[in-house]
Order: sequence, then structure tokens, then C-alpha cells
Amino acid sequence: MRRTRNAKIVATLGPASSDPAIVRRLFMAGVDVFRLNFSHGDHADHQQRFKTLRALEQETGRPIGILADLQGPKLRVGRFAAGPVMLEPGQVFRLDLDPAPGDRRRATLPHPEIFAALAAGAQLLLDDGKLRVVVEQCGRDFAQTRVVVGGTLSERKGVNVPGVMLPITALTDKDHRDLAFALEHGADWIALSFVQRAQDVAEARARIGERASIVVKLEKPSAIEQLDAIVAMSDAVMVARGDLGVELPAEQVPTIQKRIVRTCRKLGKPVIVATQMLESMIESPVPTRAEASDVASAIYDGVDAVMLSAESASGRYPVVAVDMMNRIIEQVEADPQYRQLIDASHVRARPGGDVAEAVCCAMRHAVALLHAAAIVCYTHSGHTSLRAARERPESSILSLTPVLSTARRLALVWGVHSVHIADVADVDQMTERACEVARRDHFARPGACVVTIAGMPFGTPGTTNLIRIATA
Repeated sequence: MRRTRNAKIVATLGPASSDPAIVRRLFMAGVDVFRLNFSHGDHADHQQRFKTLRALEQETGRPIGILADLQGPKLRVGRFAAGPVMLEPGQVFRLDLDPAPGDRRRATLPHPEIFAALAAGAQLLLDDGKLRVVVEQCGRDFAQTRVVVGGTLSERKGVNVPGVMLPITALTDKDHRDLAFALEHGADWIALSFVQRAQDVAEARARIGERASIVVKLEKPSAIEQLDAIVAMSDAVMVARGDLGVELPAEQVPTIQKRIVRTCRKLGKPVIVATQMLESMIESPVPTRAEASDVASAIYDGVDAVMLSAESASGRYPVVAVDMMNRIIEQVEADPQYRQLIDASHVRARPGGDVAEAVCCAMRHAVALLHAAAIVCYTHSGHTSLRAARERPESSILSLTPVLSTARRLALVWGVHSVHIADVADVDQMTERACEVARRDHFARPGACVVTIAGMPFGTPGTTNLIRIATA
């Protein structure tokens, strides 16, 4: 089974989409990577989802990627004694460490790290920015604020501190427990939430090692200030526009999104655009035209994947939403202008590059000159296929690997059709196997041109140094 598109679909599982029959329908409709959101549900819920996905993988014979999205240091107010409160513009509102239930005059903010970083004049955004207060006085355990933008505040709503680098890491105690669980059950990708600095990625890498790849979610302005360094340290990047749009003016988010995509394309890191892509499909069987254009715009920019959150996790039409996203991607990629835009945005190699870069540049030109039916990458670590995908070639990339975890991770990458195969002993056997799989999976008819790239000696990561042109 193969997709007829290059960009991939990530979909979140939740209450509306945990039944094995629904999960199977989501996969058949086009999902390549399934996201498990550890901000919701318990370990028993997620364990069942792991089992369902691995059973589906066995049934279909296709590697399926699983992305475990950690909650991160989400800052929230505490509970209220009598339900939601109304905050009026101009009133004083106190935030403190007192665990007693709050009222319209005060609320618990159980995060001493916030008070340690605050100063008079700092702004706090409550409930995704719907309410805004400014700090007038503060100490180690309190902040007296004045309401600037009022409204109803419910318990456990989020708090953002724009413009302040908080002295916290990207992994909380809950995240450490969730991370251990996700790694134990074989998650392929770990998403880090609310990353502020490159050091956050380094700390996570030290704990995760090679057991999974890391997706850095960019949702803090401080992370954008260190964009190049953070992207360079990541394995993939998610443009998390929801939280990013809380601390930044809405009009800046589209520009930042394109900047992140360009940076990822330049550095060869997979990039996912997420949040509110087909938001109206939570309740409606059709998206707005603006939402369809939003998905299409990301595809024209050459992103690796687009993501569904509540649309597939808790919406009324999860399968319909995936099918719609699949159709939008296919429509865009069939547009002749799509290839023109991809070629125009291609990051050309500079003198002084390495051997892998030279081989993949040669591959891209060979495919264009020969109208090759497929590009076959033989890889252990996934490096060869990732480097090939960076070129955004005209032909699909058939990625062959004897490492199942590598096959699963590559399900996220643009243009890659990932196949788990037995190991090969030499170049002739590799070429024969490449042509066999290209025919079997309907990438190439007998007699068609197939361009194969690999690294010698086999099994050594990062040694892409071989290009071979064969006939299927």
C-alpha cells in the first residue's frame, strides 16, 4: 500500500478515535503518523493505543510512526471555590502560592518559578490570552496584578508570561514519567513542549539517547530567538501555532511559520505545521475555505507534514477530516505550480559540502534528466533517506531499511515510502532488492529507470557515498 502524495499527515488519537476500527479507517484514509497527546488521558489509555497501532502495523505490513507528545511545563491557575469568576478591567487580582481555592480577588498559581522571574510591569496572559493582567507588585510567593483585559476565568486555565525567560526546563516530573512510559512502549518520536532554549533539547537528548527521535515544538518567542541552534539540535520541528499565537501578535505568526519552514528546509530537518488546520471540522463535516487554503499554503511551502489535533482526537468527523486533508494535499501536489515553487525554494548545495551532499545533489539531477520512476535509498540510520528528502526530488523516495525503528521514524518524512526489509550483503543484492520492491509496490514498471543511493560499508550511519542507476 502506497500513498499518492509526498507530504505526510499526522493525526491525534483521543476519545473520538481510539476504537481499533476507527484507527484502521484513519490509517486507510491517509494518516502516516499517529500522535498520542500526554496532556490528556492516562497511561492505560495510551497503552491500548500503542497496542492498537502495532496490531494495525502487523495487519497492513506498513511501518506506522507513533509520536508521543509530552505536556511540558504548562502553567495553570488553581481551582476556584465557587466556579468560574468574572474579572473586570481595572480591578486588582492577586496570584499567589496559597493552595486555598480562589475567588474573584485571588487565585492560586502553583509555580514559584514564575514569581522568581517576574518584575513590576510584566504582563500575564490567562486562558490562551483571552484575559490580560499587568504586574504592579510581586515577591517570591505572590504577584499583585491589575486587570487590563477582563472576562470569565475558569479553574486550571493556562498562564503565559510573554517576554520572560522562565527558569524551568522543558521536562517536568510528569514528563519524566510519561517519557519513560513512551520509550518503554516503543514511541518513535518524542515531542518536547514549550522549549525555550537549545539547552532544553540537549537535556532531553541526554535522557532519550537513540531510543527515539526528538520533535521540538516551537511555541515560545524565546525559542524563535534561538531558532537556528534549536533546529540544528532537533530531529524534527513542529510549528505549534496555537501557543505561539498566544504570546505573539497574531499577525506575526504566518511570517514566523514561513521562517521556521525555511530554516528546516535549509538544515534538512522534517517540519510539521500544526494547530487549527481544519478546526471547524471538529463540529462540521466540511472545512472553511480559509482552512483548506491554510493547509494548501503549508504544502506549497514544502513542509513534511501537516497535523490534526482535536479534529481527529475529539471531533465528530475524525475520518472525514483526514480524508479532506489527504485530498487537499493531493490536489496541491497535482498543480504544476507546486513543482515550480518546490524547485524555486530548493536549497542548493554550496562548495565545501560533504560526500553525502554531493551524492544527493547528483541523484536529484539524475532523476530529472532520466525521468526516473523512483529513488531507492538503502539506509540503516535513516540518514540517506533524510538527505534525499531534503532535495525534494521529482520522483518518490523508496526507503529500504533492515531496522524497523528507522522505517517507522521515516514515515514522517516528505516523499518517503518506508519499507522494512531483510539486510543485504553487497551492492548487487541491494540493487536487485531495490528493483524488486519498486515493482512490487508499484513505483516502477519493468524496464523503468531506478536511481539507487546508499552508504558503503553497509550499516555505517552517515556514509552516503554511492549512487547507482539500474533498470527495474
